Amino acid sequence: MLLHTIKVYPSKINLPKKKQLAWKIAEIASDNAKLNKNSIEMVINRIIDNASVAIASLNRRPVISAREMAKKHVRKNGANLFGINSKLKFDCEWAAWANGTAVRELDFHDTFLAADYSHPGDNIPFINTKLIISLTWDQVLLLVLDLC
Repeated sequence: MLLHTIKVYPSKINLPKKKQLAWKIAEIASDNAKLNKNSIEMVINRIIDNASVAIASLNRRPVISAREMAKKHVRKNGANLFGINSKLKFDCEWAAWANGTAVRELDFHDTFLAADYSHPGDNIPFINTKLIISLTWDQVLLLVLDLC
């Protein structure tokens, strides 16, 4: 097993791509390691959980507020927002912010006193934002259902 040391850097430091967390995650995701069936099942369950709580929270004030912020950052090749027409694209960081808010709004307490320091819901929306840049929500849904 290869361990990666993760450190926070100020945005003024131009960290080489290969040292960035996103690059390291992409390397792991794209390697040819055999996938564990139980792990695949758990990932599917967590993606479904994220989508479910995001949909349930779409009309809550914090989610509406985050989504309105993201809607101010339209991008031709951007990412989708939960609850918005998939033909509309927005800056990836703002989309991740709004989608993350949607996921965590109703799913914020399930790690209270748990052994985990963070919840997959803290990370999945941000990873999904990069994944779904070129997919419509229908395609994402089909992908998830196909994996099930």
